[in-house]
Amino acid sequence: MRTLYHLWLSPFCRKVRVVLSEKKMDFELKLEKTWERREDFLRLDPAGEVPVLVEPDGTALADSAAICEFLEEVGSEPPLLGRHSLERAEVRRLVAWFDRKFNREVTENLVGEKVLKRFLGLGEPRVQALRAGYANIQTHLAYIGFLTERRKWLAGEEFSLADIAAAAHLSAVDYLGDVPWEGHAAAKEWYTRIKSRPSFRAVLADRIAGLAPPKHYADLDF
Repeated sequence: MRTLYHLWLSPFCRKVRVVLSEKKMDFELKLEKTWERREDFLRLDPAGEVPVLVEPDGTALADSAAICEFLEEVGSEPPLLGRHSLERAEVRRLVAWFDRKFNREVTENLVGEKVLKRFLGLGEPRVQALRAGYANIQTHLAYIGFLTERRKWLAGEEFSLADIAAAAHLSAVDYLGDVPWEGHAAAKEWYTRIKSRPSFRAVLADRIAGLAPPKHYADLDF
């Protein structure tokens, strides 16, 4: 069986988990506290980062983008990168938008400051970073709304890796209750559809000891 090394609230780990579930690939989860720098884990990935997917034959794959591309090649339906070249280009563009831009402007400023600093013992969250995260997420929610008012899903008419990447980041922020859904009806309706997918329910079942999510977090109807 495949093994996925992951960390709570990592959107990159969540993205891979959802892809595995969508492809109906069995896997087991192993929590990896990357700050401990375990030698056995560093042998799998010298970068010491999650996610890392270990195949049944022992082959270790690192980096969420590389893992998802691999799973698309070896996995079954549904296709998550698009069926045609232009669709695939749009999916990849949006995955990069959320994994780079959203991550830098929102996830790192909110999840990184509020949660990762806590476990790394790096002190209190920076007020300036929190303010930036709260301001930036408004723009991203508006963009999601813009896309979904014109398309069924973010990249087009079919559910894709773009939706998974966006929802993975939003779910991590939503665990903290920091997604301002009010005023973003289109984005909220899109995320409601994501939450109802069987592949996403296991992600929403995650809990961190001593840090409970808001009541609406796993509620499929908000």
